[in-house]
Amino acid sequence: MVFVSVPSVDSAISDSRREAWAFLSVVSDGPSAALVALVEELGVEEAAAAVRDRVPVEGLPLGSEDLRRGDRAAQFLEATEHLGGRFVTPDDAEWPRERFSALTGADGDDVSPLGLWVLGTGSLHSDRGMIAIAGSRASTAYGEHVTSEIAGDLSATGWTVVSTGSFGIASAAHRAALAVGGATIAVTSASIDRAHPAAHERMFRDISEHGGLVVSEYPPTHSVPSRHRSLALNRLIPALSQASVVVETGWRGGSRDILTWASKLGRPALAVPGPVTSAASEGCHRAIREGHAALVTNSADVVAAIA
Repeated sequence: MVFVSVPSVDSAISDSRREAWAFLSVVSDGPSAALVALVEELGVEEAAAAVRDRVPVEGLPLGSEDLRRGDRAAQFLEATEHLGGRFVTPDDAEWPRERFSALTGADGDDVSPLGLWVLGTGSLHSDRGMIAIAGSRASTAYGEHVTSEIAGDLSATGWTVVSTGSFGIASAAHRAALAVGGATIAVTSASIDRAHPAAHERMFRDISEHGGLVVSEYPPTHSVPSRHRSLALNRLIPALSQASVVVETGWRGGSRDILTWASKLGRPALAVPGPVTSAASEGCHRAIREGHAALVTNSADVVAAIA
């Protein structure tokens, strides 16, 4: 995949600090409460040195010996620059500090990323705000139609649409935003150099080249999607967004986890109802019935839930 990126990283941050953040991001392989705590205690460069020297820390992910080599972070940063991307750290002005502050570290994966690998002409900031739209990969024509209307309307009025880049509802949301010239962000469990799914390579290129971003917690040339990375994604998408909307999901659909995270972060969890006969909407109906999501039917409902 070849993309072009316009924004650059904050040149005021030293190379050694950026490499330290990158190193910790790589060895953590996703959210790590132990590493976040270590950075808070020692500072990022000292924390990276401790991990590199294998200082015993309870709960610290070991990673592979290869990833813990001192030169690996620099190699990943170089690969990212070659792609036209950038590695955004908590030191950078672009870092979504306020939104990530809701990730308190109270338990498990409830921690901020140690950095984000991003590709595209867009920004992690949005003047109007960001709204996540997610749902089933096995979407129906009804679900895709409603998604396109909601995402297109939100995008046309300045909201940035955030989703996963997957089949079904996610791709309908991204494409609707692109169709009206809006910004959209694909947060992927793979890496920024690898379209996931591969069939969406053109869509990922369009996102990155037309005011949007492809975002990953994992470095390029290394990352393969896995179950634990997909679960970590379900926290990152609501954390980036002012509200999360699920259009279609089954009774035990994974998108319900996005609603759970939105509620946990204190942000609106919203669900679109479907036909009562549709198995594709059973998860949405369940979330609404059990009080885990508010019912919305259009973009005006979504915006009203945020106000």
